[in-house]
Amino acid sequence: MFLVLLYNIIVLKCESVVNCMTLVILAAGMGSRFGGMKQITPVGPCGEFIIDYSCYDAIKAGFDKIVFVIKKENLDIFRETVGKRVEKYVKVEYAFQEMADIPSPFFVPEGRVKPWGTGHAMLSARRCVSDHFATINADDFYGAESYRIMADFLKNTKPMQFAMAGYKLSNTLTENGTVSRGICNADENGMLIDITERVAIRPAGDDAEFEEDGAWIPVSGDSISSMNFFGFTPEVFDFAEKEFKNFLDTIKDPMKSEFYLPTIASLAMRAGIATVKVCPTPSRWYGVTYAADREGLEGKIRDMIEGGTYSADLWRSI
Repeated sequence: MFLVLLYNIIVLKCESVVNCMTLVILAAGMGSRFGGMKQITPVGPCGEFIIDYSCYDAIKAGFDKIVFVIKKENLDIFRETVGKRVEKYVKVEYAFQEMADIPSPFFVPEGRVKPWGTGHAMLSARRCVSDHFATINADDFYGAESYRIMADFLKNTKPMQFAMAGYKLSNTLTENGTVSRGICNADENGMLIDITERVAIRPAGDDAEFEEDGAWIPVSGDSISSMNFFGFTPEVFDFAEKEFKNFLDTIKDPMKSEFYLPTIASLAMRAGIATVKVCPTPSRWYGVTYAADREGLEGKIRDMIEGGTYSADLWRSI
């Protein structure tokens, strides 16, 4: 009887571990923006930032831990401004993306001030994450449905089976200028084949176009777009550390080259040690790439409040 009880406890504990999910929010780039920059300008009626809606949607979808990747010097102000709103409802930890956090025998090139990129930001959270996890940018609004879709994937995935929230390209554009997007190809089973980074994309009717060598080339608005919303299992950290060393060993521009998050997923896929499932989402992306985007985002949030997706005072409704 004791052995049966012990077995049941172990099984239940294992199941709870499998079902634990962490959201890693890449927010180190927000550090210099406290004080009125666009990414932390309130967009909700009670002073909510985009990051508030991201945390809220993740909690509602079943994520039970949030790790904020920030600059160490901004811990106090970040905790006061964002963390205290969230930690009442979910476990919160902080990881620090620091320039000097690179493996031996490498060193920071003299004069470099640019961070090492989103892949390095994810690696900065490695000591805080032991469960299946998702990554997002702090200043992107991804939509509630995307978190539910990613949570469903993470609850059922196995080691080195990754996912990417796939957005319809036309749902990720702004009328106020060009944006950078990763255009994706997937096979008939919805598995990612490749990602091509396009640094200047703009709307063109119902479709889009990107600039290349001074020419504007059309691309379907139905194309799959990557928005840095990935789902991973913790085994990815060992692989990412190895690839980060390769990046440092072959760096092209010591002052500007960056180690990107999609690169990690792509390299693991190409090496045949991981799969990346494209999880289509009907959600629209919103952001404040340009100052004029803020008004549009505020209007969309008002519409979602009127439609019942959110309450006017977000955190009072959880």
